[in-house]
Amino acid sequence: MTSGFPSPVLLDIGGKKFSTTIDTLTQREPDSMFAAMFSGRYPVCQDSEKGFVFVDRDGKHFRHILNWLRDGFVPPLIDSEYLELLREAEYYQLLVLVEHINAILSARKEDDQSKAELTRTDIIKCIQSKRVRLRGVNLSGLDLSKLDLSFVDFSYASLQNAIFSRANLHAAKFRDVKAAGSIFLNAILRECEFTGADLRGAELTEANLQSANLQDACLIECSFCRADLRSAHLQAAVLTDANLEGANLEGANLKGAKLGGANLQGANLQRAYLRDVDLRDTHLEGAKLGGANLLGATR
Repeated sequence: MTSGFPSPVLLDIGGKKFSTTIDTLTQREPDSMFAAMFSGRYPVCQDSEKGFVFVDRDGKHFRHILNWLRDGFVPPLIDSEYLELLREAEYYQLLVLVEHINAILSARKEDDQSKAELTRTDIIKCIQSKRVRLRGVNLSGLDLSKLDLSFVDFSYASLQNAIFSRANLHAAKFRDVKAAGSIFLNAILRECEFTGADLRGAELTEANLQSANLQDACLIECSFCRADLRSAHLQAAVLTDANLEGANLEGANLKGAKLGGANLQGANLQRAYLRDVDLRDTHLEGAKLGGANLLGATR
């Protein structure tokens, strides 16, 4: 398969010279361009005088290519260098290396998304000013528990897994935030705006959400156990598989809300607006429905 090529093999990659072996070039990735080049089935551009095989590519990252073929190792690089190396790996049809680089870049992207742009100290300094806007800021994973964050504008921010336990968030704005897995345990959220927010899997046990606006919010698998949701606006909210056991929803507006699989056992739904809501897959054992508007509701 590899007869006719001396060892070591001399390579000229865009003017940069390298020396290696046939085994290095072909064994780790047997379906690569190198395996095809040195199979003997195709003509190879080889310097008749010095014996170099010429490949018309930039040789900047070829040492990383060779090291990968030798021992399966890729050194830490910045993202732009990984992208350059990825192009070379694709050209040489090194499919395992391509997959490896893509995995590194994907992991880095996830890490970047999970890192908060500010610290708890930064936030404390911010809230000392009269008007605080943290719109679009990445605060994922940050512990902001027990802080007075009333009236702060978090709209469009990334708040995945952020902790707001026992924080005062009265009238704060969370419009269109990405806050999956966030924790609002015992938080004060009266009159907050969560319109269009993604709160799936969030923990809001015993939170005070009186008159909060959660219209169109994604509340899948959220926990609202014993939460105060009196007069809350939940129109078209997605509460699929949410836990509202013992929650106080007196006078809440749930028109068009999706409640499939929701747990409303022992919940107070007196005078709640449940018009046209599908309640067939909800758990309503012990729920109080006195005075609720159930016109068109399916039970």
